[in-house]
Amino acid sequence: MNAEALIARLEAHTSVFQALLGRVSNEDAAWKPAPEKWSLLEVAAHLLDEEREDFRTRLDLTLHHPEAAWPRIDPVGWVTARKYAERELGPTVQQFLEERIRSVAWLRGLAAPDWNSEHRHPAFGSMSAGNLLVSWVAHDLLHFRQITRLQFQRVTELGAPFETGYAGEW
Repeated sequence: MNAEALIARLEAHTSVFQALLGRVSNEDAAWKPAPEKWSLLEVAAHLLDEEREDFRTRLDLTLHHPEAAWPRIDPVGWVTARKYAERELGPTVQQFLEERIRSVAWLRGLAAPDWNSEHRHPAFGSMSAGNLLVSWVAHDLLHFRQITRLQFQRVTELGAPFETGYAGEW
């Protein structure tokens, strides 16, 4: 595994998130394609909580205390419990980006991490530190796709009755 390349991607992703979410109106940030779907604001709040409470925390435990229980998370439940929809997009994105900077600094400060160190997860089984790092980068990519899809759907709605066919296939 090329950990430095993966960490560099996490760092580079900050500018992608900033570009995708940085100039979104409050109306567009709150818009949902359906009531059960997430808005851009809810995605940003999710990213912030995942950065603070999931990936960095769990990777730290796996590297330094692999036998310790991971703190519980509830990404889906947090959307309503933590009132993501009542937040403001700008400050939420800024907090997320600041947390990402902390995460990258922390990752780069690790002294000879054992990426094979494993935690036994009750649902996922054996999870290595390397799996967590790769999944962290992949998690960003999944949300790039989600954010892009939400923006595409919003443009389609705003452009009605005109169509997007000339742009190409989604």
